[in-house]
Amino acid sequence: MKTRKAIILVHWHQANPDHENGRPEPISVQYNPTEFTLDKAAQYGEITIPGLDSPLQQYVRGQAEKLSFDLFFDTTEGGMGSRVVPVTTLTDKIYQLIKIEPTRHAPPTLTFIWSPDFPGANVGGASAQQEAASSAIGAAADGAAGAAGDVASAVPGVGDTALDALGASLGGQRRNAFNCVLESIKQKFTLFSPAGVPLRATLTVSLREYKTLGDQLDELRRSSPDRTHVHALRQGETLAAVARRHYDSPREWRAVASANGIEDPRRINAGSFLRVPRIR
Repeated sequence: MKTRKAIILVHWHQANPDHENGRPEPISVQYNPTEFTLDKAAQYGEITIPGLDSPLQQYVRGQAEKLSFDLFFDTTEGGMGSRVVPVTTLTDKIYQLIKIEPTRHAPPTLTFIWSPDFPGANVGGASAQQEAASSAIGAAADGAAGAAGDVASAVPGVGDTALDALGASLGGQRRNAFNCVLESIKQKFTLFSPAGVPLRATLTVSLREYKTLGDQLDELRRSSPDRTHVHALRQGETLAAVARRHYDSPREWRAVASANGIEDPRRINAGSFLRVPRIR
C-alpha cells in the first residue's frame, strides 16, 4: 500500500502563475509527522448567585483550535561534497507561509490534509462521514493535482447512540481537513556540510484554526423552533429539508407549507424566501 503524504494547500490571495485557475498550491512534506497535537478550548463565564454552592456556567464562545507537529527534512542523499543541496530549499517553502503576502496584507490561509479520517470526521455520527470525506478529499485532489490520494473506505456505523441522534444538527461541523493559518514556526538545523551548508532540519509548526464568519454560521446552523425564521430556498431543497434544518424534524414540513400558502410542496422555486413559523 502506497503511503499517503500529508500536504499543505496554500490559498494565495494573488494567483500563482505556476498554478492555473486559482487552484491552491500544494506543498508535500518530505516525511509524515510521527505525531501531532490538537488543542481546542471553550470559554465560559461564571454567574454568581448568592446562596448557591457554586456559580452557574455560561458559555461565552469557542476558542480557535491549534494543530502542532514536527516536520523533518534532509538533503544528504546526494552526499556532502561540493554539490550539496541546501535543506533550506525545502524548509523555506514552509517558512514563507508565515510571511506577509503583499496583496493580502497578511500571511496566506492554509489547509492541512492527510487523510479523510482526520479528527473531527465523525462529529454528529458516522452516517454521512464517507460523503463528507469524498467531497473534501475530492476537492483537495483537484486542487493539488491528485496529491491527496484515494478516499478511504467508509467507517462502520457506531450504532444508535445519543451522538447519532444529533447527527442532523452537528453534521455541518464535521471536517476532513484543517483550515488554518501558520501561527508559529521554529527551525532547528542539525547537520551541516564542511562549507557550512545546512543539510538537515526539524521544523516545529503550530497552525491556528481559520474560519470566516460565513463558514461558521453555515456550520453551526443555529436555529430555535420557538422563533420565526426566514429561509432562502436552495436549488433542489425540499420543504422536508427546511423543516429538518430549523426544527430537527422533517415531518414538520406541513407547518412551513401552511405558513407560505404552498398547496403543492413539489412545486417550489429555488431562490424563494420562505417563512418558517415558530412551533411551541
